[in-house]
Amino acid sequence: MVPRPAATLILARDGADGIEVFLMQRTQQAKFMAGAFVFPGGAVDPADSQPVYAAHTAGLDDTGASRILGIEQGGLAYWIAAIRECFEESGLLLATDESGEIIRLEEGLTADAFASYRNRLAAGELSLAELCRTHGLRLATDRLVYFGHWTTPAGLPKRFDTRFFIAVAPPGQTGVHDNCETIDHAWIRPADALARCRAGEITLAFATTRTLESLATFRDTASMMAHARAQSSVKSHLPRVARGRNGRQVLVQGDHAYAEIGMLDPVGEGTFSCEIVPGVPVRLSSRVRRIAAPNPGFMTGPGTNAYLLGSGEDIAVIDPGPALDEHIDTLLKEADGRIRWILVTHTHPDHSPAAAILKSKTGAQLLGMPPPENGHQDHGFMPDRILSHGERLDIAGCTLRVLHTPGHASNHLCYLLEEERLVFTGDHVMQGSTVVINPPDGDMSVYLASLKSLQQEEIAYLAPGHGFVMDKPREVIDRLLAHRLGREKKVIEALRQLGAATAEELVPVVYNDVPERRHAMAARSLLAHLIKLKEDGRASESNGRWEAIA
Repeated sequence: MVPRPAATLILARDGADGIEVFLMQRTQQAKFMAGAFVFPGGAVDPADSQPVYAAHTAGLDDTGASRILGIEQGGLAYWIAAIRECFEESGLLLATDESGEIIRLEEGLTADAFASYRNRLAAGELSLAELCRTHGLRLATDRLVYFGHWTTPAGLPKRFDTRFFIAVAPPGQTGVHDNCETIDHAWIRPADALARCRAGEITLAFATTRTLESLATFRDTASMMAHARAQSSVKSHLPRVARGRNGRQVLVQGDHAYAEIGMLDPVGEGTFSCEIVPGVPVRLSSRVRRIAAPNPGFMTGPGTNAYLLGSGEDIAVIDPGPALDEHIDTLLKEADGRIRWILVTHTHPDHSPAAAILKSKTGAQLLGMPPPENGHQDHGFMPDRILSHGERLDIAGCTLRVLHTPGHASNHLCYLLEEERLVFTGDHVMQGSTVVINPPDGDMSVYLASLKSLQQEEIAYLAPGHGFVMDKPREVIDRLLAHRLGREKKVIEALRQLGAATAEELVPVVYNDVPERRHAMAARSLLAHLIKLKEDGRASESNGRWEAIA
């Protein structure tokens, strides 16, 4: 279902204890968001696009409005719809008189006439353009600032592509619900509305809740409008619905499960889980299943992901994980004992130790690279076949291309499932945190180069060793590269600030945005940054003290 264009108007005023916003309660008989408290708004009507409005708007034309919204044409209709719907639903009209001042009921139009025009407009007996022409009004489109963009999740019976606008409420006007589409109204502080929703006293739509959360940070309408006008761009939100331990969950971009839910549930059935539960298989495609090991923690997230490939007689496992009996039994049960190949991305203790045990139970072939001598490695992993960069494996009815991606570990491999353009990334790309680069086996320069090489592949999705499937791989890697280079910049700045300093002295400065309990692990990546800077000729070390080189 194609979402219908719509517009919403957030009206705010200064109250004794901060800003207040105007909310209206939809009737319980409404087919969309019944009983919820919402901002005034509704669908964009074809009449809102009429050229006649060009003569009755202030400070904005269709070209400018469309550019702000990022569409080719028809942008001004959203501003018109926002003002019209607000007037029909609340009786509040954002319009100016011939002097350019917002109209007041006591100046010209009487309250009775105002209410009459509102009712006639809602009944289709009068157009907003006719009202403007008759009384010499101009719609105050220049007072409305584009503030948000929300699209109703797929799968719902009604869907809207809604642009949110924000404005200071017109003084000298009184808003009231229409007793038709709306049955109650309130001027309320955003924080109070959120508290009442949490207490179960009122219902708020997800987009309304998120908007109120952002509005609750402003002390007055002046700072609110200044912020709105200063936005260089407005983020578009396309929520997705999933199932969690507490029932229905709404996800937005940035939530860990967002991309995976979009991949698994493109029509929005809302039946897929947004949580990774150890031991519970998740079918990602006809070829791929994921089972997380029961080893959740600070370094492992929800647990180490094992991936089962194939749906026929022969099954391959990528990263069988730690040597935990419960996890191994789950893998055997899910594969029905038909595991023929076991691949590992690298030999850190949370990824490969189960491989030898699974081999003893199934006779499967072990594939990967042997563990390096240094570092915290699973030295019990001995591959039957050592893999090399670029080779193709035809196993379990799938084609896997081997990608050598050292940096986190010198023997780290990623596997590209060519049929689905999905890469099993191990710890090369993780979700929710950056990878620890731990010298001497970990190498920051090599890691950054490996990220860039992976970025050159034609990839649709990343399946990490910890966390959910991620989309937009190039953007994900861009963010990782930017983060690493940003941290490197902080290292240089700290060296210049402190002069000759030890790694211990540098950690709290370079990682001042990281909780202190994580500084011991951060120190390992700091050392990797310092070694890289030394290799680049930008830092030097003597007797454990580091200095920047001009």
